[in-house]
Amino acid sequence: MARQNAAEEAGGAGDRTSMLRKAIQGPERRGISEPMERIIHERIRLAIVSALAVNDCLTFKELKKLIGTSDGNLSVHARKLEEAEYIQCTKSFQGRMPKTEFRITPKGRKALEHYPVSYTHLTLPTIYSV
Repeated sequence: MARQNAAEEAGGAGDRTSMLRKAIQGPERRGISEPMERIIHERIRLAIVSALAVNDCLTFKELKKLIGTSDGNLSVHARKLEEAEYIQCTKSFQGRMPKTEFRITPKGRKALEHYPVSYTHLTLPTIYSV
């Protein structure tokens, strides 16, 4: 404990230590349920939620291009996130062309904020923004 206090006084190293401790704790200790964590643990789902966290709204085409996945793969993972109420999907028409837009929900933002920091460097090489 004395070593940790000395590290905190030396320049904030204690903040990093507490973040790492929080990241390796079980999901129930971080205040989220394990199923919630599993929903965004899939690489594509984590990428979708991350992209929407830094963009107000993305269309299906924009999201597909950012993530670099197929229509079917994006559709399946987006549906899972929508069922979990992590993202909101709005469908409309622009002229005669269908337009699908996605937004992150407060529940999705909370799940991303509580996602273990130690995992994100393994799954997300960059921040997705348009």
